[in-house]
Amino acid sequence: MDKASIIKNIKEHKNQPNLRFELKERTESFTNRLFYTLFDIDTPVDENLDLLEKEFDALVNLACWQVDKPCQRVWANFVVRLPQILEKLNLDAEAIVNCDPASLSIEEVYMAYPGFYAIAIYRLAHELYIDGFPLVPRLMTEYAHRQTGVDINPGARIGNSFFIDHATGVVIGETAIIKNNVKIYQGVTLGALYVAKKLQKTKRHPTIENNVTIYANATILGGDTVIGENSIIGGNAWITESVPANSTVYHSPIIKIKTLPHVS
Repeated sequence: MDKASIIKNIKEHKNQPNLRFELKERTESFTNRLFYTLFDIDTPVDENLDLLEKEFDALVNLACWQVDKPCQRVWANFVVRLPQILEKLNLDAEAIVNCDPASLSIEEVYMAYPGFYAIAIYRLAHELYIDGFPLVPRLMTEYAHRQTGVDINPGARIGNSFFIDHATGVVIGETAIIKNNVKIYQGVTLGALYVAKKLQKTKRHPTIENNVTIYANATILGGDTVIGENSIIGGNAWITESVPANSTVYHSPIIKIKTLPHVS
């Protein structure tokens, strides 16, 4: 096959007219600028809000493929909510510094904790998600996923003072509900019991009530599964049904240690 035929065949198979990876790259730039605008003390808020609006207009042109969708109004709705989002994120940072004995300062949490970064990008993306802005919220949280190992779908609903410790391997599904003062550790999955396209519009992921702690590698599945308030879920637990309030759930592995006798 000659070069002309290869080019022709590739063009014939490039059949997604809206697939522009420029959208992904611009979303990542927008996400970075947004994070710095909210947190970096040397970043001028007034100038950056103007730059963010221009960047957002570019995202609208790339992401809003149906002309009847009012994407232009999304920025106006989003920007007025930024102070409230920042207030929530400051509560998240305080929860981390108060709960983690390894944290040396609040500044360390903002700059070095992957769990905080993942929560921050989730909260920003979630506001765009609920406004119906297509694809960009998912690209934002996937960018954070790539940076931190934390996969939070922008559709999840998460309350105040959320703490993810160590972070790597955490998965939180689209319809999960997490209420206030919840702490989770690395490797936790809040997932679906069944994966089928027909379940797209149903609640597939669990509800976590106030003041719950979920330790490393626990898996909690199902849209009807509710973890009652003040409960503790131990590491490696596998849960597919509801847990009453004030419960402790733990996995009991069978561990056998075999030692060789001393050889003289």
